Amino acid sequence: MDPYLSEWLNLVIRWIHVITGVAWIGASFYFNWLEGHLERNKNLPKGVAGDLWAVHGGGFYHVQKYEVAPQTLPKTLHWFKWEAYTTWLSGMTLLFIVYYSVPEVYLINTAVAALPPVAAIALSLGTLLAGWLGYHQLCKTALAEKPTLFFCVLFLALTTIAFFFSQFLNPRAAYIHTGALIGTLMVGNVFFVIIPSQRTLVNALMAGNRPDPSVGNQGFIRSLHNNYFTLPVLFIMVSNHFPSTFTHSMNWLVLAALSAIGIAVRHYFNLKNKGRNERWLLPAAALATLVLAFVIRPQPTTSTTRTITTEQAFTIVQTHCRQCHSAQPTDAHFQTAPNGVTFDTEADLERQAAQVYARTVATQSMPLGNTTHMSLAERELLGHWYQSIQQKDE
Repeated sequence: MDPYLSEWLNLVIRWIHVITGVAWIGASFYFNWLEGHLERNKNLPKGVAGDLWAVHGGGFYHVQKYEVAPQTLPKTLHWFKWEAYTTWLSGMTLLFIVYYSVPEVYLINTAVAALPPVAAIALSLGTLLAGWLGYHQLCKTALAEKPTLFFCVLFLALTTIAFFFSQFLNPRAAYIHTGALIGTLMVGNVFFVIIPSQRTLVNALMAGNRPDPSVGNQGFIRSLHNNYFTLPVLFIMVSNHFPSTFTHSMNWLVLAALSAIGIAVRHYFNLKNKGRNERWLLPAAALATLVLAFVIRPQPTTSTTRTITTEQAFTIVQTHCRQCHSAQPTDAHFQTAPNGVTFDTEADLERQAAQVYARTVATQSMPLGNTTHMSLAERELLGHWYQSIQQKDE
């Protein structure tokens, strides 16, 4: 595909993904907030479980929730589903544009596993399907009636899948595919459980029958699952900007820790919505984040008296980096230098010495997929060069 066309497809689809994702998660957060703030302990009309008064945008709103359903349906009934469907469809489209169209760049890293492109794509798509089927069946077991234990088992299962991805895919792709799996579970909940349960309630009312409360409860439980999935998914959506997380040797464990922190933050707000202000949760999450950042910090390279000149470093960069990072890239996948970073001159290299060190030595996230086969010895030389630059500046 033409690089310019590919870039614009990436931009447009990613923009749609963000817009619809914000709409989906925003609606989810609002309705969970609404559920927790309903006033239930007062004289309410028959069949009403709770109500709430709010003011927003210069107007007053009065919202009621029914114990099961109203006696009759209104003429206009609003559904919340297309936000979820469009978010998932645009996300899957991004997987094809970014990862499956050029698997040797973003999906596969031969230093991790030398998978043929077809095998890597089949593994990623197959895991998404198997993950949904396994989760869906787990929700139908007696374990689902024990929420805390259920979430622990589910968390361990997703962590195991993140580990599995880390053994076969490019580290960045391993994170994104874990997020794609969680997103698939979320949209599967909407498509296969939440919306069908709502349709069952509506159809019962239209037929003049009293809806079964257990049907609505099934949708509520899956909605609660989605609520706790949201913050881990949001982190994964932005994770490709933070190679210190996904390039760590224990990246799957780092992802598990960050997801647990996100779940704790979401739990704080869920409890707060119910009137329980567990203030310790947010400081604990902040402290855990600081501890994690300290534990996974890149270790400094061994100090050395060896001096590597910029000319020597530039030779390595010319060999492995300038195919993409040049004013006129020769790599077929890029028409312009990624992020505008170019290494056309030694001055360019020296000006971006810290960034080169961070990406090629500290996190080893560049070159992408190590398609140019930069060796560990060459990375070590770049580390020595960076130390030389630092010492010269001092």
